Amino acid sequence: MEANKKSFLDKFTEFSIKVGNQVHLRSLRDAFTTIMPMFILAGLAVLVNNVLFPFAFKDDTLSKLQTFGNVITNGTLNIAGLLIAPMIAYYLAKNKNFNNPISATAVATSTLVIMMAMTYTVAPVGSETTVTIDGILTYSNLGTQGMFSGIIIGLLATELYMRISSIKKLQINLGDQVPPAVGRSFSSLLPSLITLSFFAVISAILITLFDTDLITLISTLIQEPLRKVNTSLLGFLLIYSTGNFLFTLGIHQTVINGSLLDPLLLVNMNENMAAINEGKEAPHIINSSFITVYSQMGGTGGTIALILAVILFVKYKPYKDVVSLSVAPSIFEINEPIIFGLPIVFNIPMMIPFIFSPVIGALIGYFATAIGFVKPLSVLVPWTTPPIISGFLASSGDWKVAFLQVIILIVTLFFYLPFLKISERVSRTQAEQLHAEEGNQ
Repeated sequence: MEANKKSFLDKFTEFSIKVGNQVHLRSLRDAFTTIMPMFILAGLAVLVNNVLFPFAFKDDTLSKLQTFGNVITNGTLNIAGLLIAPMIAYYLAKNKNFNNPISATAVATSTLVIMMAMTYTVAPVGSETTVTIDGILTYSNLGTQGMFSGIIIGLLATELYMRISSIKKLQINLGDQVPPAVGRSFSSLLPSLITLSFFAVISAILITLFDTDLITLISTLIQEPLRKVNTSLLGFLLIYSTGNFLFTLGIHQTVINGSLLDPLLLVNMNENMAAINEGKEAPHIINSSFITVYSQMGGTGGTIALILAVILFVKYKPYKDVVSLSVAPSIFEINEPIIFGLPIVFNIPMMIPFIFSPVIGALIGYFATAIGFVKPLSVLVPWTTPPIISGFLASSGDWKVAFLQVIILIVTLFFYLPFLKISERVSRTQAEQLHAEEGNQ
């Protein structure tokens, strides 16, 4: 029976590692890591525009100053899809050892625009009557609504481009006398033409025969249904808890969460920031900052509550020593020292609260928002932001969110405590047995 259990864990671990190392998912995580500073800047711009400026200025002066945040929003959130497509193309080409990854970014960017609509129905500023115009690109396609389209098109266009580029008959070789950059550009000429032409045919068919475009189809048929499932309360808790379970086996939780949750939570987060920037209510409770503020205080597993429990209620020296090294990193959400030092990994008593403490935090945060005690978080804060400060900033200065974080810390501290005591007894017993065995030798 034990052998079967180990066999299952071994197989599950191997499968999880393969998922984490899958080149497309890895490229997706790399791409989001690269553009994350833009979204954090957008969050700060929303905070300045809607909290700091209104505190000191009014009317026309306020409106003029808020141009600062608006132009930042246009250059970050409102072109999220346009940013992500070339970044995915670059990292996918690089991770697959393609010899000219920068050319893949150009192909992906061009393909994204090729797949967009040619005419748009819009309402001029101050008018309720819509008009149809062409020759423009809209922020709705370039921004967060087009983010998932940017991901899919970035992957598809890059894969096709690299496959065509591997056909030697299509490579133009100008010889060694030509500068390398010029030689690479000519080598990619035919593959680029074929790739872009292929997507142009698809786009033309969709526009002329079906009066639609690929961006709209991806958003309607893939992004929105997937987002409704993955960012629902049940879907979020299931996926996020699975990621935390993997961490207790030594596999970082981003293997699951970074691929299945982060892109969709970021769409929700960006839509919240855009709504607040337009003076509207934020529409999504579960978003990127929701994790930082409610589920992940002190790092994955909400381990800052565990650290406080050790400081306040445990006298066992090995645990005290680990915590003394873990306090400073945990304040900034870095908790590998306590995960691997206590340890939590493969420590059955500690695995349980590590997986379910974030669930407690998420439920408290979710229902406090649902009943209107606090508003949905609307500012994207860096994941390394310390607890309490993170809640204050992510809520645009609402102290009730910071108070809610204190409540979560207290509740999860006492949830950790009994399991911590069990783990301490196990550690003491194991230490005594080891000492006895050494004495017998």
